[in-house]
Order: sequence, then C-alpha cells, then structure tokens
Amino acid sequence: MFIPIFIWNIALAHKFPKAFQPEIFWNKIPAFLTYGENISRVIIVTIALGMPLKVVTSLQKKGLFLYATGALLYFASWLLLIYVPDSQWSNTVWGFMAPAYTPLLWLLGMGMIGDAFYFKLPFKRWYFILAAIIFLGFHNLHTYLIFSRTH
Repeated sequence: MFIPIFIWNIALAHKFPKAFQPEIFWNKIPAFLTYGENISRVIIVTIALGMPLKVVTSLQKKGLFLYATGALLYFASWLLLIYVPDSQWSNTVWGFMAPAYTPLLWLLGMGMIGDAFYFKLPFKRWYFILAAIIFLGFHNLHTYLIFSRTH
C-alpha cells in the first residue's frame, strides 16, 4: 500500500516547493530527529511488507476507505503546495505541514487492514500503528522546524 505514495513522491519530488527540497529540508536537522524519523520510517515499511493485503472484514473495509481518503488528502495537500505555493493556505503552518500530518489517515487505514504477518509471529495491530505514530511525531516535528525556518 506504500507503492502509490512512493510513486507519487518520486514522480513529483522535483516539483515540491523549495523548502521541501533535500538541500533545505534535510539541512541542519538535529541528529535525534533525523535518526528517529528515518528509523521509524524503515520500521513501518518493514512491518507493512510483512502484512498480507486482504480486505474481508468490516474493519478492513473501513481501513481501506480511510486509506483511500487519507491518500487523496495527502495528494491534494501536495498539489496545493506545488501549484498554489503563494496562497494563504500554503503559507500557513497547517497548509505547509499538510503533507506531514495527512499520512496519519492513510497509515491508520493500513493498520486497520492488517490482521496477520506472512511469518509466524503473533500479530498485533498496534505494532504498526505505534510505529506510524512515532514516525509521524518525528516527521511533523521536522516539518514544523522547516516551516519555522522558512516562514
């Protein structure tokens, strides 16, 4: 389920506003933030790779809806920053940070869809959701730091 997000980010990365380009976004970021964000990112992707995709139960169907809604909001947040970067919305903390906090929806949706691992370990939904919340904490703090430097 990360594939549409990865494709989107790779395809549009060159169009992201200047503050989101690596030379600014990753410049002078405290080590605890860099390591925390990247390690937790690897953990959620790894957990997701271990979860089979199936949508059978009512909870999984709700999770798929939440994932799709969250992904659409995530994509829309980037489109606003890319195509109307000087808008009032894009220059507020909420607009600037939207691509950092909207993943909460699609990540929670993924967590609701998962109900097992491919390998023989006990599955608990909270493994993925907790890792996602930790990642989003670091990622949102990082994005807020960039906003405070650039606005």
